[in-house]
Order: sequence, then structure tokens, then C-alpha cells
Amino acid sequence: MIERKKLDRINFLAKKAKDERLTPEEKIEQDELRREYLENFRKSFRSQLDNIEFIDDK
Repeated sequence: MIERKKLDRINFLAKKAKDERLTPEEKIEQDELRREYLENFRKSFRSQLDNIEFIDDK
């Protein structure tokens, strides 16, 4: 799970990008944070899928 502080920063940068332009450093930071968020999301989702058990009532 990504830290709340990082998630808040992602949201701040996304809002700032909509309202005005990001600096090149902010854009790099945003890309890195998004990459980390997606990596964590994918790991969590994969873990959930791996724990699914199919039961056949036949």
C-alpha cells in the first residue's frame, strides 16, 4: 500500500496539472509517484487473483 503522504502528493500534482503547468521537476516526480502507485496496485490485485478458489458443485 502506498503511503497516504505520497497519495496526497499525487492528487496535488494532478490538480495542479489541470489548473496550471507543472515544472519539469514536478512532472518527473508525478511520473515516478504514478509508477509506484500502479506497481503497488498491480501487486495487490495480482495477490487477490491468486487467492481466488474455484469450487465446482458437481
